[in-house]
Amino acid sequence: MTFDRRAELGEFLRSRRARLRPEEFGLASYGRLRRVPGLRREELAQLAGVSVDHYVRLEQGRSVQFSAEVLDAVAKALLLDPAEREYLHRLARPVPSVGKPVGSPPLRPGIHSLLSAISGAPAYIVDHRTHVWAWNRPAAALIIDWGELPDEERNMARLVFLDDCVRDLYVDWWARARDVVAFLRLDIARPSVVPTAQPLIEELSATSPEFRQIWAEHHIKAKQHGSYRYRHPLAGEFELAYETLRLPGHPDLALVVHTAKEGSPAEEALRILMR
Repeated sequence: MTFDRRAELGEFLRSRRARLRPEEFGLASYGRLRRVPGLRREELAQLAGVSVDHYVRLEQGRSVQFSAEVLDAVAKALLLDPAEREYLHRLARPVPSVGKPVGSPPLRPGIHSLLSAISGAPAYIVDHRTHVWAWNRPAAALIIDWGELPDEERNMARLVFLDDCVRDLYVDWWARARDVVAFLRLDIARPSVVPTAQPLIEELSATSPEFRQIWAEHHIKAKQHGSYRYRHPLAGEFELAYETLRLPGHPDLALVVHTAKEGSPAEEALRILMR
């Protein structure tokens, strides 16, 4: 499954048109006479205040220049959230990359020290293709000891879809799976990222029917904060929140920290895991 920017742009826009209902905008639905779900191209163009031809060119991914103002108007008409709006801009107005993509530099010793200092909460560092670069002891106890895996298998998307033990950790596995695909899709829209993420997408597309299904949904989500319920064989069922912070000097890396509310079952679960 090769990531084609123009094809992805068209599929993304069509998927977002399909989820809207004409009645929401005071448009006639025509009942069963409407041949396509959601809004027609002409209706979307009217709501966005752009010509039908201009919108059709955008949805077909033709090589014309689209201003940020036009993209914002389309995003507003489609009721896109901030992450979806960013994704639209990345697809339609890619920033040209100079030369070959450059990977993130080695982690500074201070970052490793920071991870070690977070002794009471699971924390790890992940890149745009969900590869795990470093982790602390609580994270290894909660999810998996990445140190026992070959480097190429230290990948959250790969573990979520292909490792049964990691899969069983999540009470709502589908929610976790959709999130990891959404994070991956948002990040690979950057031109400099596609070459390194492509092998992972191809592997998961070939080995996981669930990945193929979720990938086709075109779900987008920024990797910022949220929570998951875990069902751990040693500590039982509990919920942890997470916060994601970008690392200075490492634009492709993020620090993910899982936290428990004071006095909650999750706090006791983490103590059990750290014994």
